[in-house]
Amino acid sequence: MKQILPRDYFDGEFCLPGDKSITHRAIMFNSGADGEAVVTGALMGEDCLSTCRCMRALGAEIDVDGTTLRIKGTPQFRSGAELDCGNSGTTIRLLTGFCAGKEIEAKLYGDASLSTRPMRRVADPLTELGANVETTDGHAPVYVSSAKLTGKKIKTKVSSAQVKSAILLAGLSADGTTTVEEPVKSRDHTERLLAAMGADIRVEGNSVSVSKSTLKGVDVEVPVDISSAAYFMALGALKGSALCKNVGVNPTRTGILTAFDKMGVRYTLQNRRVSGGEEIADVLVQKSPLQAITLGGAEIPSMIDELPLVAMMCAFADGESVITGAKELRVKESDRIFTTAKLINDLGGECEEREDGLVIRGKKCLRGGVADSFLDHRIAMTAAVGLMASKEGGGVLRPDCCAISFPTFFKQLERKN
Repeated sequence: MKQILPRDYFDGEFCLPGDKSITHRAIMFNSGADGEAVVTGALMGEDCLSTCRCMRALGAEIDVDGTTLRIKGTPQFRSGAELDCGNSGTTIRLLTGFCAGKEIEAKLYGDASLSTRPMRRVADPLTELGANVETTDGHAPVYVSSAKLTGKKIKTKVSSAQVKSAILLAGLSADGTTTVEEPVKSRDHTERLLAAMGADIRVEGNSVSVSKSTLKGVDVEVPVDISSAAYFMALGALKGSALCKNVGVNPTRTGILTAFDKMGVRYTLQNRRVSGGEEIADVLVQKSPLQAITLGGAEIPSMIDELPLVAMMCAFADGESVITGAKELRVKESDRIFTTAKLINDLGGECEEREDGLVIRGKKCLRGGVADSFLDHRIAMTAAVGLMASKEGGGVLRPDCCAISFPTFFKQLERKN
C-alpha cells in the first residue's frame, strides 16, 4: 500500500512525462515508414514499451536512450509473430489495423485485463474492408491473416481514436479511399502525424479519409501528456498552485479544460506554440472555489481519460454534479464508472453510479481512507489526488499500476518545492 499524507498547500513547477497517445503513434508509424526518425520526449511507461516490443518483433529497429528513440522502419515485416501487447489497449487496437493493412499474419494478445476489453469494435470494420481478423469471443487473443483490402466508407458506433486509427492504418494500404465517420470527433493525433509523414489524408468535420500512401519517417517532439498533467493541475485547483510545462493542448484533448471552465477553476495558458503539428503551452492552475457541473454528450470524448479525476474534483465542489454519456468508461482498464464511484465513497464522499455516468454530491472536503486501485493507473492516480486533498490522507492499494502511463508519478507528487 502507498501511503499518501494530506497536504495543506500544494504548489510547484512540474516537467512531466510525454504524451502516451503520441508516443504510441510515433513508434508504430515510424516503424512502418521509409527511412529513419528520432522521437524525443517519449513516454517510456509500460504501455509504450509494449508497442516498442511488438514493432521490434515485426522487424523494426528501435534504440532507446532515456526518453529518446531512434527508429529505423523495415520494408519487409515478419509474419507469424506472436505480439504481446501487455495491458495496452492502444497497442492491440492500432496494431490490429496495422497488421491487416500490411498483410502480416500475427497473433495479438495481452494480460488478463486487456483480454476482457472489446475487440469486435476494431475487427468488424476491418472485416468490412476485406481484412481477415478473428477475435476470441470478441476479445483478445486476436488473429490477423493476410488479405487484400478495399477502401469504403465506415460509420463507427462509438467515437474512439483507437478504432478510427486502426481503420485508417489499414486504409493506407487499401485499394481506393477509406473513410471513417464518427458520431463525435475523437482525438486526432493519428490524422496529424500521418499528414506529417506524407499520407494522402483529408479531414472534414467528423469524417477522415485516406488513400493508399507510403509513409516517410519523421522526427517527433512529444509534448507533455495533458492526461498526466491533469492530476497536478487538479491539486493546484484544490490546494494551491501548479505550473505544468510544455503540455500538449491539442483541441481534441483539452476536455479537462472544458471541465475546469464549468467548475470555475482559475487557469491560464502561457507560452503557446506549435511543434510537429501539435499545440503546446505551459498551464498555470491556481486554487479555486469549485462549482458543481453537468457533463455529457459531445463533451465526453475529449476528456474520457480524465473523467475519474473530474468526478473526484466534483466531490470537493459545492453542489450536485452529473456526468452522463460516459458508458465507454465501463470498458477501460477497470469498469471506471464502478471504480470511480467506489473510490469517492471509500474516501468519505457521496457518489452514485448510473448506467452511463455518475452523480456526485459535493462535500467540499473528503475524510480520506484506503482506496483500491483495481490495477487501473487512472484510478490509482485519482485516489492519490483525493487523499492528498483530504483531511486525513490514507493509502492506495496496488499502486504499481501507475507505471503503465506515469512511472514517476508518486515521486513527482511527493517532492517538496
